Amino acid sequence: FKSTGLQGQFNLNGIHQTGDVILGGLFSVNVFSTVPDLSFTSEPQESVCYGFHPSGFRQAQTMAFAIDEINRNPNLLSNVTLGYSLYDNCNELAKGFRAAMSLISGQAGEMISEKTCVGLPVLGIVGDSFSTSSIAISTVVGLYRVPLVKLFANKINSFHHFLGQFPVRAMIQILKHFGWTWAGLLISNDDYGVHAARAFLSDLGPIAGGCLAYIEVLPLGNNRAELNRIVNVIRKSTASVVIVFAVKGHTLNLMAEVVRQNLTGLQWMASEAWTSVAELQTSDFMPYLGGTLGIAIPRGEISGLRNFLLKIRPVPKQNNTSGYNMVNQFWEHIFKCRFAPPPEGWLETGGQLCTGQEVIETVLEEEFFDVSDLRPEYNVYKAVYALAHALDDMLQCEPGRGPFSGDTCAQLQGLEPWQLMFYLEKVNFTTSFSDQVSFDENGDALPIYDIMWVDEELMIDENKIFWNFVFKQPPRSVCSESCPPGTRMAHKKGEPECCFDCVPCSEGNTPIVRANNSELSYLLLMSLKLCFLCSLLFIGRPQPLTCQLRHAAFGISFVLCVSCILVKTMVVLAVFKASKPGAEASLKWFGAVQQRGTVLVLTCFQAVICTVWLVLASPAPHKNTQYYSDKIVYECAIGSTVGFGILLGYISLLAVLSFVLAFLARNLPDSFNEAKLITFSMLIFCAVWVAFVPAYISSPGKYADAVEVFAILASSFGLLVALFGPKCYIILLKPERNTKKAIMENKTLSN
Repeated sequence: FKSTGLQGQFNLNGIHQTGDVILGGLFSVNVFSTVPDLSFTSEPQESVCYGFHPSGFRQAQTMAFAIDEINRNPNLLSNVTLGYSLYDNCNELAKGFRAAMSLISGQAGEMISEKTCVGLPVLGIVGDSFSTSSIAISTVVGLYRVPLVKLFANKINSFHHFLGQFPVRAMIQILKHFGWTWAGLLISNDDYGVHAARAFLSDLGPIAGGCLAYIEVLPLGNNRAELNRIVNVIRKSTASVVIVFAVKGHTLNLMAEVVRQNLTGLQWMASEAWTSVAELQTSDFMPYLGGTLGIAIPRGEISGLRNFLLKIRPVPKQNNTSGYNMVNQFWEHIFKCRFAPPPEGWLETGGQLCTGQEVIETVLEEEFFDVSDLRPEYNVYKAVYALAHALDDMLQCEPGRGPFSGDTCAQLQGLEPWQLMFYLEKVNFTTSFSDQVSFDENGDALPIYDIMWVDEELMIDENKIFWNFVFKQPPRSVCSESCPPGTRMAHKKGEPECCFDCVPCSEGNTPIVRANNSELSYLLLMSLKLCFLCSLLFIGRPQPLTCQLRHAAFGISFVLCVSCILVKTMVVLAVFKASKPGAEASLKWFGAVQQRGTVLVLTCFQAVICTVWLVLASPAPHKNTQYYSDKIVYECAIGSTVGFGILLGYISLLAVLSFVLAFLARNLPDSFNEAKLITFSMLIFCAVWVAFVPAYISSPGKYADAVEVFAILASSFGLLVALFGPKCYIILLKPERNTKKAIMENKTLSN
């Protein structure tokens, strides 16, 4: 090629400012576009944008204001001037692509030299707020390793960041808070809705234990037949909560149909895209949408923004090379006039021409100048400052101590976007509104949302929420109520996990389980767990605290364990005695409360023994020189042999008592071998601790600790295996023996 000159430029609506470093911005200043002429002409025709959107323009102006504010700040990016190129994406994917490519290629409007093809590419982009285009654009931008700070979204890739957070997670937390496990989901027919549906499906169950009753996709236009079908689905569903994760246009059409069909009695939940839509906060919608819980982007204050907006002036025609300009569109919008040449028929119908000299103070009541509730604008403001702080951190790099190859630093001349990305991932600062901005390892910003009902902002305080129901209470929204005692859940085939029937438990769910005294068994398993854990206190260098705790924890844990076994044995004897005529009254002394009380009293007695021992003669670290002449053994002295002896003696007393009672009850009928298992387990327990005493006395220093740890683990394993092993074997491997008849036959044969 002989020439490097540009063959053409995209017809883009943008505003620009030169600088040492250029930041880009993509905003939905217009929300509609004409269909381009696809006929075979010499040059493809582009679509024309229309439908001026004041909010999108205010976001663009907020970025311009933030850059102007940074340039005037001597403490941030001193000696560096930021510039910008801000484009209108027309809420259209193709326009968004063209604008993004212009930014990353250095062909951004006035930033380019047409003779040399040398432009000044942007180092970062403040992102597109339209989810469908943002996901596609971020993929392309990522190929150039340009950081994209996203305004609203919940997913990222390697080279773009999202400053908007996780509305789906926030909604799920609200569902969890109110116990709403059964909800319907309506989504818009775009990536915004599709990604929300995926997130709900993957996270609702694990986080809140909930299920979706239905998922419906709202039609693109005002399709009455489809909207009627969706409203009928909502009406027939048992879900009282309906989540609408859709953009403004879809939601307005849906709610119009809801009003038309007079569908009331529902708890609506709104995504941030329509929480604050003014058209829905009217008297017509209030009987249906009153009390709607919504997620809103956090509100912030931007000092000085209003004065900046009041200084906006139209661009002279000769400088408007693209044929139209978003600033001029804004001027036409607020003054209801048109710059020359006006559209055909404008003057004939009484329209006025814009002169550019209109007095902006005459339109101060316009919503555009109301900066009291800045939400997406505040995100734009934080996004610009995030890029600026990252650039500032990069310029503070000391030569020879940099993060890049060879410990080098990035230089302003020849700076690559991926180098800025390195610092952006680590940025951490606080705004003037005291909001902290930082990114996690995935490039996601701290998830903060405001929760709103109708138009009042609040935290989750149920007393402040207006419940649009007869009883002024939050509704119940579950597929199936919890099953009462004596029944179990039976999941319905083809239904979500939250939907089930409550069916009576099988006669007998089994004999071994029923005879096992579940409450004492749970307590016994917990005490065995504590027995295993207390052995950890014997490991490591002796410390005052571990020396005091090791024997106390051991003594209390084992008394709790043996007490449970003793009470289980007593219950077996009581049940047999109560089976005799006229002896039923004896069971009242062995109810659940009495069982728990007996275990508590027996354990508290051991706790008293340990307390007295620790107070009068507490164990402590001790340097022993008596074992070896050439070594000092650092050990835990028990403090009082009498105290240790009483502790062991009390455990032994309970163990022997349990063994004797279990031995006497070993052949009782209908005991399902419980007494036999207790007898065998206590035999193992006693054997271990009888062998422990001489071994402990004859073992010096660390060997004494090893002997005690071995005794703890051996006796704990012995109890666990002896008490629960045979039952698990029958339940898991021999279910045919898990019947009362089979066990009684075995009992008869053994007798």
